[in-house]
Amino acid sequence: MPLIQLVKLNEHDPYAYLKDVLTLLPTQKNNAIDELLPHK
Repeated sequence: MPLIQLVKLNEHDPYAYLKDVLTLLPTQKNNAIDELLPHK
């Protein structure tokens, strides 16, 4: 729930954000995970 609230605070659609993150996560490098945070 805190992640969803953070997404909303950054004026993103929670569904679209989670869909995008879950799509990109398997191919994201470990040292670039912070790029998936909602404030980036």
